[in-house]
Amino acid sequence: MDKRLVDLGDFIRQRREATQQSIRDLSRLAGVSNPYLSQIERGLRKPSAEILQQIARALHVSAETLYVRAGILDGDSSRAPAATQSVEEAVLADPLLSSEQKNSLLSVYRTYVNPVAG
Repeated sequence: MDKRLVDLGDFIRQRREATQQSIRDLSRLAGVSNPYLSQIERGLRKPSAEILQQIARALHVSAETLYVRAGILDGDSSRAPAATQSVEEAVLADPLLSSEQKNSLLSVYRTYVNPVAG
């Protein structure tokens, strides 16, 4: 079994659990089948970049984060610095925040760290 795929699956599962989503909820939000998502989480399937983007959107993480973990992008070329990931992880892990509050905070945070060039 490919260690990178296992690590990717573990990361997706941890994020899903941190946002208090069932695998069924995430599969619905990401537009992928429940069995396929389960196989990804167990490291049995390598998802395409498009599927990773859908999962990232549903988990409120950058697609680049999943691309790096899947080996699609080199870690050095990722736009998501470690500090950004740790802030996002802290927000997701905070037990005092509801899922809606976490999503709102992450959305605002991302607008500041990833401003759209105008």
